[in-house]
Amino acid sequence: MSGGASGATVIHLDQLTRTFGHLTAVDRVSFDVPAGCIFGLLGPNGSGKSTIIRMLCGVLAPTSGSASVLGLDCQTEAEAIKQRIGYMSQKCSLYADLSVRENLEFYGRIYGLSASRQTQRFDDVISLTSLGDRLEQLAGTLSGGWKQRLALAAALIHEPDVVFLDEPTAGIDPVARRQLWDLLFELASQGVTLFVTTHYMDEAERCSHVGYIDRAKLMVCGDPDELKQLPQVTPAGTVRWEVDVPSPTDSLQKLRRADGIRDATLFGQMIHVLADESVTPEVLVASSGAAPSDASARPIAPTLEDVFVTLSAAESEARLQADRQQADAGPSAIVPEPDARKTETPAAVPADSSSENAASGRRDARHRTVAARRGPLAGFFAVFLKELSHIRREPSTLFFAIAVPVLQTFIFGVAIDTEIEDIPTVLYDLDGRTAAQELAESFENSQAFHIIDRVVTEDTFRRALTSGDAKVGVRIPADYSERLLLREQARVQVLIDGSDSQVATTALTTTNLLGFQLSTGQARALAESLSQVPARDETGALAIPVEMRTRLLYNPNLESSHFFVPGLVGIILQLVTLFLTSFAIVRERELGTLEQLFVTPVSRAGLLLGKLVPYALLGFVETLIVLNVMTFGFGVPIRGDVGLLLALSTLFLVCALGLGLLVSTLAKTQLQAIQFAFIIMLPSVLLSGFMFPRSQMPAPVYALTFAIPVTYFLEILRGLVLRGAGLFDLLPSVTGMTLCTVIILALSLLRFRKQLA
Repeated sequence: MSGGASGATVIHLDQLTRTFGHLTAVDRVSFDVPAGCIFGLLGPNGSGKSTIIRMLCGVLAPTSGSASVLGLDCQTEAEAIKQRIGYMSQKCSLYADLSVRENLEFYGRIYGLSASRQTQRFDDVISLTSLGDRLEQLAGTLSGGWKQRLALAAALIHEPDVVFLDEPTAGIDPVARRQLWDLLFELASQGVTLFVTTHYMDEAERCSHVGYIDRAKLMVCGDPDELKQLPQVTPAGTVRWEVDVPSPTDSLQKLRRADGIRDATLFGQMIHVLADESVTPEVLVASSGAAPSDASARPIAPTLEDVFVTLSAAESEARLQADRQQADAGPSAIVPEPDARKTETPAAVPADSSSENAASGRRDARHRTVAARRGPLAGFFAVFLKELSHIRREPSTLFFAIAVPVLQTFIFGVAIDTEIEDIPTVLYDLDGRTAAQELAESFENSQAFHIIDRVVTEDTFRRALTSGDAKVGVRIPADYSERLLLREQARVQVLIDGSDSQVATTALTTTNLLGFQLSTGQARALAESLSQVPARDETGALAIPVEMRTRLLYNPNLESSHFFVPGLVGIILQLVTLFLTSFAIVRERELGTLEQLFVTPVSRAGLLLGKLVPYALLGFVETLIVLNVMTFGFGVPIRGDVGLLLALSTLFLVCALGLGLLVSTLAKTQLQAIQFAFIIMLPSVLLSGFMFPRSQMPAPVYALTFAIPVTYFLEILRGLVLRGAGLFDLLPSVTGMTLCTVIILALSLLRFRKQLA
């Protein structure tokens, strides 16, 4: 292990401040930490200790002020700092489903250690932490003490100069605490600087330098022995005593009421007393109420606990005085609080057994009365109010509960229209005369068809259908007008895209009805002349004048599976990748492992790609499986280029993974991730064209569908699988999906930071 030069400053804070809204977590804190020491930052829970460590590690930006570690600025050179520090978070943030060996190997690779160096460091930290016989055990099955040893080993694997330990002994037993501190002493002897936060006063005594923070402010900082000599800790004219009595709890109240006693508190089985110099040992023993032969008193030096308690009390008193002065300017003055030492509750007078029994009987009767009043809805009101509080403090739940019903109502009530109209139709008119133009107008006036183009070549006509731009193609033959004049049957070819069974059925029915109406019109003109017939076929037999020869392309049997299954592939891929990615990142945030990664030198790109690529590979395998099920299970053949299909599926997987990443930047919990993912999936299923034709939706909703990535992928799937379309045919959909991918990934990367806030 390497450390800085002895006496050099390795950590420097200058007016460091961090606020969260109106809450000030760290308030203008300044101190220095010399190299090779064990610096203990003490304070009660919520005082700002963890926030300071996070700012020093570069995962939380300060609101104001500055800080440096090893001469590097914590805000501008955070990544360089992370290469040279180790970090143990407040709770074990290693991977519970990885073994001890796998966790250590992972962190060795994160820090870029070579294979030989990693082997050496692995052996060193295993020897230091005595984890050798637990290498194959899952981290989640270790006891609290062994988890902390593993966390320390992971923090030391890269041989850091400074190690930050955020309450490393919280929640572990006394034996494990002692063993962990033995490890810290050994590290300090090797020159490593240790920055430890704790709220245990006995651990403060083990530090070579200490700072005490209370309510975001640094109260004192320095060498423990020097702090104990501060004049405000043991004021002039007072002495600190340790009183040994048989019943310290009984004697404590008596000592607090005695004259000349300024403070008295239990310290284990002893009573520590701050008394005037005039108070002698004999007076202390007498004031305790104990027999002189059973009690004793001796002078002692103050402890660090005395230091911190005294300084905190002085700070509280100063704040109280400031509040009183401010209140004096108001309508009424605040009544000064009485001296706590003079208003202690008198010691309880021992009661005889009869009075105790009577009191016990009254309590039992009261409990029985309360129990009798509790009905089947007992506790309902308490639980009701609690749940209201949960809902009020969970904005995402409120948004989900309000937005989703509105979205569903909007989609089902406004956006979805099952009546098929304005089917995109391409017209190839080889005749061009009046009769042919009237036929084209008949198609247009039916309201079921909308002629989007009038083509002049066979290739353009076919490409319009293959690309999916047109769902119906009408070819009017060159002899259409002549056949009608000669009372011969005129045949009009109508090609219908059968990939969408709903649209195809409407087009087929309307075409046949239109042919019948045209034939009826022709027949009515000749009804008065019975010697003639409206039309004859090529054999001379009686026939209708206009024959609509419809042909269903791509799905001639109008099987719904040919329409839904390719679309289902896209929906399933988005669903799985979206949930997998968002849950994986949010779960790490909940467990604390993501914060641990933030403190390492892993790059943002390395972190994101390392997390996304495995799910991309999994999604690609899933694509192959689903496509095989579609082909062999449902009999849907792939008519287009399989290689192009897989390439474009990969592009869509990247887009879907980006959506999952975006959800993970918005959600803080897995519940929120589910809610956001559901809000994304609902329009993806209903507005993408998977279930309902997009062309039938109102114009604003139709425009909105272009912002849904799976819309483009469904067009690509149906084009390649059912129509055998090529890349040129699918270029608009490919371009749209590419733009969606770029925009989503850009938003995700902009929101994703290697910081907590």
